[in-house]
Amino acid sequence: MRLQAKLIVSLSVLILPLTNLMSDYGTAVNAADYAYTDIPDEDKARILKALPDVAQAQTSTERRLLVFNLHIREGEVMTGHPSVPYFNFAFQEMGRKTGAYTVTFGNDPKMLRKEFLEQFDAIVFNNTAGILTEDPELQWGLLDYVWSGGGFVGVHAAGATFCQWPDYDIFPEFGEMLGGFENGGHPWKPHEWINLKMDDPDHPVAYAFGGENFDVSDEVFQFSEPYSRERLRVLMSIDTKRTDMDPARRILPERLADGDIAISWVKRYGRGDVFYSSLGHNVPLAWDEKVLQHYLDGIQFALGDLPAPTTPSAKLSPAKEAQEQLGWRLGIEAYTFKDLTLFDAIDQVKDLGLAYTGGWNRQAVSKDIQKPLAPGLTTQELRQIRSKLVMSGVSMLTYFHFDLPRDETECRKIFEFAQQLGVEVILSEPKVENLDLIEKLCEEYRIKVGLHNHGKRLSPVYADPKKLLQACEGRSPLIGAAVDFGYWVREGVDPIEGLELLGDRVISLQVHDLDTLTAEAKDVPWGTGKIQLDAILEYFAKSGIQPVMFGLEYSRDWGKSLPAIRQSIDWFDDQTLELARDAD
Repeated sequence: MRLQAKLIVSLSVLILPLTNLMSDYGTAVNAADYAYTDIPDEDKARILKALPDVAQAQTSTERRLLVFNLHIREGEVMTGHPSVPYFNFAFQEMGRKTGAYTVTFGNDPKMLRKEFLEQFDAIVFNNTAGILTEDPELQWGLLDYVWSGGGFVGVHAAGATFCQWPDYDIFPEFGEMLGGFENGGHPWKPHEWINLKMDDPDHPVAYAFGGENFDVSDEVFQFSEPYSRERLRVLMSIDTKRTDMDPARRILPERLADGDIAISWVKRYGRGDVFYSSLGHNVPLAWDEKVLQHYLDGIQFALGDLPAPTTPSAKLSPAKEAQEQLGWRLGIEAYTFKDLTLFDAIDQVKDLGLAYTGGWNRQAVSKDIQKPLAPGLTTQELRQIRSKLVMSGVSMLTYFHFDLPRDETECRKIFEFAQQLGVEVILSEPKVENLDLIEKLCEEYRIKVGLHNHGKRLSPVYADPKKLLQACEGRSPLIGAAVDFGYWVREGVDPIEGLELLGDRVISLQVHDLDTLTAEAKDVPWGTGKIQLDAILEYFAKSGIQPVMFGLEYSRDWGKSLPAIRQSIDWFDDQTLELARDAD
């Protein structure tokens, strides 16, 4: 829960908060009257019997889930899919039985305002369809909520939401968030059988199916742009070798060509986690044990309780899977491409096959937006940055802003800007006396601050691991070190000793390898220099400490450094493959 308004829960009826928000955000929904009206008792019994006994992830934090139902066609509210009340009942009872969350139901578009959604940890679009609202404030309220860390779950017809055939450009950004738009209908009728295969059988959200193909009778969708495995982690899809793919079924030409008809996926959207499954048209799926487990796992992922990787499928390799096993994320720090615009740097990161990058407050945004990546950008410009990241399959994990000022208004602007970028860590070198304010804002925005170490001239405190640790003593775990190995070595700090001293105060890394262990040292490809990077990686593997990002910062030969960067990535991949094997 992110706002102070309280959710009042009873065992039989879940209603919306009894505050002055009521008149602004819609009326309470009585579960008995609305959520699952007229479900036969025998079907309720089937659902209750099929529910998972326990959740994969256990949490002591109360999680709150908004289940939203609205179907609009040509401006009129429709009854919607017959399965809606069945899945409403299943979602509520599943949360109650496992203790994983409590449910509130709603169908008023006013609830999509970000300030209202922030009461909840995630929202489920249960078979929503059509243009739910044309109000930009409400449309963007939903996306801003997810981007800043709210979870989103889409059930079946959620893929046909904020579009109305044949128009798919009404609110394209919703498709970017979800992962695609349904386009071309459903080639298989509800009574026909299709065969599904596990694309990612070991993924925590695909756990329910045990890695095995299975047959299902359901009316599933096919997706087009912005659907792409370059942007999504596909969990399961139609097995085209075991399913009737006759072109007469009006299968999209691109899907006939690539045979890629995804059923379920996960993705990262800013700091939010998104899960979608096309399953959920037919009522009997509401008492299918595996499907219910799949949805519980997806909901727990969206709530933030079930850790699960989101590296897009097309970027996966044995090395990337090894890094996921270790809990490591390799990205490019902004200074590596300091002479490029942010957009050009994102293109380079994408071409390198990576999913993570850093930002820098002195970097120009793009050729069309000749402004630095800093507070003061317009809402439209920020949305262009968001779209560029999403459509590139790249997330910005870190943002470097050298100083966090003592003035709260100015400091808050930087935190708000970082939130709008979707970053997890602000890298900075603020004055020690500013840390009280910074700690307060870290807790408020749930953004970490990594104290970066330039040399002693610029960082008289943070250049020394002992002094940095003293500055963090007694403070929130959201404040720690953004370790720059290059500056450490040039100042005579042994990296292993520094890391062992800081322990879990290590927030993020700017990784270098150097040709010498002197003040004049220069960057060289990882694994070819004098820094014991192999020992450093072994330290992290054994300690279990997981920095937000292993940031590749190559500060040399700008414009000609790509071969060295690729060599560094290859070395890191080889090392992580070996470390993951040793961990097994």
